[in-house]
Amino acid sequence: MDTTRPLFGPRLAPASGRAPKALIVLLHGVGADGQDLIGLAPHWARHLPEAEFLAPDGPEPCDMAPYGRQWFSLQDRTPSVMEAGLQATLPILNGFLDQALAERGLTDSDLALVGFSQGTMTSLYTALRRPRPCAAVIGYSGALLGAPTLARDIVSRPPVLLIHGTDDPVVPFAALAAASQALQAAGVDIDTLARPGLGHGIDPEGLVAGLAMLHRHLPQAGAA
Repeated sequence: MDTTRPLFGPRLAPASGRAPKALIVLLHGVGADGQDLIGLAPHWARHLPEAEFLAPDGPEPCDMAPYGRQWFSLQDRTPSVMEAGLQATLPILNGFLDQALAERGLTDSDLALVGFSQGTMTSLYTALRRPRPCAAVIGYSGALLGAPTLARDIVSRPPVLLIHGTDDPVVPFAALAAASQALQAAGVDIDTLARPGLGHGIDPEGLVAGLAMLHRHLPQAGAA
C-alpha cells in the first residue's frame, strides 16, 4: 500500500453556507466508494447545518471486484491479517483527518467518524488509536478488530454507537455484542442498537439514532 497516497472523495458543505464548525467523515464498506456513503449526508445536514461532510474513497482498489475501493484486503479474513491491513491504512487515514481538521481550523473534538461495514472496522480502529479523542464514532453493520490487544493499544476513548441488523448475512450480528463487551472492558462509553430483521444495511431507525448521537456529541453542528 502506498502510504503517501492522499485520499479524495465527495463532500457536502455546511447547509448554513458558513465555515464548518464540525466535520463528519463517512467511511464506506469494501467494494464501494465515497459516493456510497455521502448519500447519508443530506439526511443529517438539515439538522446539523454547521457540519461539513466528507466521504473519502478507500486507499486501495478493491481486490475482490473489478470496481470500488477498500480500506484493507478481505481476501484473507484471519484476524491478524486484517489487523495488519488496518495498521497500514492507519497513517493514511490519520493524515487525511489531520489535514482536513487543520484546513478548517477544527480539532478532534469537532470530528465524528461514521462507518459502514469495513468502514466501521476502520473508524473504530483509527479513533481508538488517535492521540486525541474525536467527538463520536458511529458504526453500522461492522465489527471491532484488534480486540485482544485493545487494552494495550488504546489511546483515546471517544463515545461509540454501534448499530447492527439481526439478519445481517455479511458481518454476523454476534459481532455487535463482541464489540460492545471489548469496548466496555477498555473503558469506552458504548451504546448499541439492534435492528430486528435488518440485513447488511442502514435503515431509517438507524439514521435517526445516528443523528441523535451526532446532536449529543457535536452540539456546535446544530443551528446557531
